[in-house]
Amino acid sequence: MTTFALIHGGGDVGWSWHLVAAALAARGHDVVAPDLPADDDALTLEDYADAVVAAVGDRRDVVVVGHSFGGFTAPIVAARLPADALVLLAGMIPTPGEPPEDWWEASGYGLAVGEQSARDGGLTGNDDPYVSFYHDVPRELADAALSRERAHPSAAAMAAPWPLAEWPDVPTRFIVCADDRFFPADFLRDLARRRLGILADEVPGGHCAMLSRPEEIAELLVSYADEIR
Repeated sequence: MTTFALIHGGGDVGWSWHLVAAALAARGHDVVAPDLPADDDALTLEDYADAVVAAVGDRRDVVVVGHSFGGFTAPIVAARLPADALVLLAGMIPTPGEPPEDWWEASGYGLAVGEQSARDGGLTGNDDPYVSFYHDVPRELADAALSRERAHPSAAAMAAPWPLAEWPDVPTRFIVCADDRFFPADFLRDLARRRLGILADEVPGGHCAMLSRPEEIAELLVSYADEIR
């Protein structure tokens, strides 16, 4: 049995993983998907990592998974725990000392989104979350997700340099979402190659594929755990 520590993205809650959690549990695995602290502008990435580490407790055989902004927190958690693997799903990949607020320009995000938006008629980067984030999520689920939005991350977490001196010495995998209209797949695939030196895997679906493609994601996460062991 593997324990999957699932870390949500910005503005989100642990609920965003509930379908993946159910699919993992059905395969005999344990899941921890905490709500990270919100509504406190003094909290930092270290505080978010504290919340995940506390939720994991003394569990072993841990695979840490971060979605989107969770990519800033997941490596900190993996460095603190006896983690077997680290997985980013459509995740932001930080470099040592890089504040999250600087990531957008340093990663080349704006240029990539502009180019993709020109190709798809403005779907990518669209201001409407039903277009950019939840276009392939059933409307009822999308509504439920939006109703749970919170003030996360904080101003302090965005401004402070990423605290790790290097990427943790943990086997790392990266998943891009083929139909992502927030972080275009080609952009993230290139970023994973440049910043981590790894080739990304791909699942169908948009940025919130945890809600639209939970079975595919669960299957891939289990395959990583099996492969690494």
